[in-house]
Amino acid sequence: MPQVPIIMPQLGESIAEATIVDIKVKPGDEVVDDQEILDVETNKAVMGVTTPCKGKIAKITVQLKETYPVGAVLGYVEASEQDAARFAKHAPSPPQQEVAEEIPARADQEIAPAREKKIAARDGEGARVGDLPVPAITKGATFMSPRVRARMAELQLTTADLAGIMGTGAGNRVTIKDLENFVHKIEKQTAHEASAIRAGVADAMRRSWTRPLSTIGSSVDLDPVLQDRQSRDPKPGPGLYALRALALALAENPVAAAKLIGNRVVQSNSIDVGIAVEAEDGIMVPVIRTADKTSLADLAAKYKELVELARQRRISPDMQAGGIATVSNFGTFGMEWGTPIPLPDQTLLLGLGGGKKVPSWDETKKQFVPKTEAQITLSFDHRSIDGGGAGRLLKRVIELLEDPPRL
Repeated sequence: MPQVPIIMPQLGESIAEATIVDIKVKPGDEVVDDQEILDVETNKAVMGVTTPCKGKIAKITVQLKETYPVGAVLGYVEASEQDAARFAKHAPSPPQQEVAEEIPARADQEIAPAREKKIAARDGEGARVGDLPVPAITKGATFMSPRVRARMAELQLTTADLAGIMGTGAGNRVTIKDLENFVHKIEKQTAHEASAIRAGVADAMRRSWTRPLSTIGSSVDLDPVLQDRQSRDPKPGPGLYALRALALALAENPVAAAKLIGNRVVQSNSIDVGIAVEAEDGIMVPVIRTADKTSLADLAAKYKELVELARQRRISPDMQAGGIATVSNFGTFGMEWGTPIPLPDQTLLLGLGGGKKVPSWDETKKQFVPKTEAQITLSFDHRSIDGGGAGRLLKRVIELLEDPPRL
């Protein structure tokens, strides 16, 4: 019977490859059209690969824990003559060499022992983690010879990884001996391979840090929120109240819902706000579309679904793309204050600390009364919004949180 190839699909914008984490079928198994047969992991999520048509699994050509590029053949399905002819007509062209050049970090990684690859490091550029560039400008390891850069490429090191090395060469140049001594010390320490999600988070934070970021903060009375949630079913957490308040504040002040790209201020057409969800070995930030038009009840239901998906690492790249801001409730970890970093493609990040009882002066009663107070912060890209605009936005968020019926 003719065979139809099972192809590694394009799993999201800018994703060039994925690692096989589960194989659910074996040769000889009967399958139906669009049946999920493989689980693959990118630096953003775990996703399924499905069959192109119904038939019988002829063979699986991939191995667990190995990494394969988009467009690679993962196996074959014995199919009917009609399906084979249909897929032969629309077979994808092989990946062009330019892909590897655009994404040099993946070209330098040892995807499998039999497929060693090297890249030519470029002056002024760091290596890449995942499928995105990692800008790396440091003090101690600024001056490096081409030989050192080539060795770094072999070891998958970025310039930032060498920031602690003070070069012994002329003009503080890092020599090959400095690098090998550093690697020798690292090899003596306990270490393990970073997961794709951990590497993706690290990459995003490095890119975020290339911008001028700033953080402001204040306090908010959480008692109105805590009282309001008792009357709701399901009961939204304080982080969801904060997300709803931020969405409404941005809808009222659309100028703040913008990002600077080049010399253009790009206005967001929709108030899409992400919420940081802890997953195994990393953070995922699913985006809730039109959050300003989503009720608290719907937010609570959506959040429960997203937490479950995050625990399964099943939040797809599309679900994490396109937001203007994110909310991080770091108070769930007992933290009162923090300066979380906005994602590279977002302008704002609202952080909510844990609530605690504090004395508050009541002018009517002429005495101190207890209230539940939390610290709330707003980190922002200072290119897109100034301190005054950020302050007014945060003040409006606080006003809405202290008057929850308006949410």
